[in-house]
Amino acid sequence: MPGSTDTGRVQVISRRVIKPPASPETTIHLTPWDLRLITIDYIQKGVLLPKPKHEHGHAAVDRLESSFARALGLFHPFAGRLAVDERAGGTVTVSLRCTGEGAEFIHAAAPGVTAADITGDLYIPRELMATLFPLNGLVSADAATAADGEPRRAPLLAAQVTELDDAVFVAASLNHAAGDGTTFWHFFNTWSDMSRTGGDATERSPPVLERWFLDTCPVPVPLPFAKLEHAVRRRPENQQPPLQECFFHFSGESVKKLKARANAEVRSMSSGEADTATDVTISSLQAVLGHLWRSVCRARRLDPWRQTTYVLLIGCRGRVKGIPAAGYVGNAVVPCKVTSTAGEVVGKGLGWAALQLNRGVAAFDEAALVRESLERWVRDPRLAYNTDLLGAAAADVGTGSSPRFDVYGNDFGWGKPVAVRCGPGNKLDGKTTVFEGRGGGGAVALEVCLAPDALARLVADEEFMHAVTVP
Repeated sequence: MPGSTDTGRVQVISRRVIKPPASPETTIHLTPWDLRLITIDYIQKGVLLPKPKHEHGHAAVDRLESSFARALGLFHPFAGRLAVDERAGGTVTVSLRCTGEGAEFIHAAAPGVTAADITGDLYIPRELMATLFPLNGLVSADAATAADGEPRRAPLLAAQVTELDDAVFVAASLNHAAGDGTTFWHFFNTWSDMSRTGGDATERSPPVLERWFLDTCPVPVPLPFAKLEHAVRRRPENQQPPLQECFFHFSGESVKKLKARANAEVRSMSSGEADTATDVTISSLQAVLGHLWRSVCRARRLDPWRQTTYVLLIGCRGRVKGIPAAGYVGNAVVPCKVTSTAGEVVGKGLGWAALQLNRGVAAFDEAALVRESLERWVRDPRLAYNTDLLGAAAADVGTGSSPRFDVYGNDFGWGKPVAVRCGPGNKLDGKTTVFEGRGGGGAVALEVCLAPDALARLVADEEFMHAVTVP
């Protein structure tokens, strides 16, 4: 569907439906972990790449489109749609139907926009970034067939390649019922490998498309709604709370210092405070997130007695029997909640805050957190809504994604990324996305979303910013 459409600073040059070379017509039933996320936004991530030096812009885009189709061949369910079956008794089931209808590929240009417009400041230009991503404003249920049989037009997957004056931004949006962050980057890495090699070769694990269910789980899983639309909550645009985002980079050396400080503080705790903590080693990520938690509590000016919860996501691949350690396509994470008071988090030091996160992860128990919770969910399904994921009173922090995801290995054939950014989906007050940092060596990056006044105080917080590398 060639043609140019101007959306502010970004002009859409072409919009095409890409179909995989082959797509077996099968049905993939969704697990409770998949279904829980059918009511939230698509996963949206993208990388900023240098401008190709020896390849005309359109030739590079053709390379990306061709390799996108080949990668889609391995992940052919992403070319399908969600199918809804309304059942007697007022329930519905939702499955992923491998129809081969295709994913969307958008070629766009942003004249006058440079890489510095994206990376030149701690603050992220929200309006500009939104134009670099496809499928904005959709929830995962929007890929499902409507009750009257008319298909909604939202694909499960879409990619957008935007040519800037001096760079290229490559973004993708993936339906959250189809997969989590691990699945997203598995596809993205496969796509970049195929683009770089010019063939079908990839060093990644092959995708495992079969979903994992508990033996006691009904398949498909019924949801207690007469129509899927009844499950979706949409907040009007004029009711969206004001938010801003910053991208903070912690060098490998800075992370080592935070980790050393956290572990030294833990070792110096009294026996009553530490219990068995002297045998604990705080990880690099726990030290960085503990540093963030304390700083956000200060930036929000929380009263010392105020309860604050840190929500971490724990991956189940390789941790839960039956779920492969690599290649599993779908959702396989469970939330871990660590709760304290703001006074304790701020007043007891970095080591204490990081230790609480460490204990939360260490308490992971397959039977309690996975099997019991899944059995309970099937009896009483609770869908995820952005308004409920973090406390409405702006005291909580939640972290998604992982520094283990291979972001900077996404060389599409003319150089590695210079930056990574998120799209506008799933933005909440307190939401933090963690990435590997530039340059390796244990560096970590955080995209932090907060109310504007709190974020301004975080940026002005000398203790927090002392660990941050400023652009």
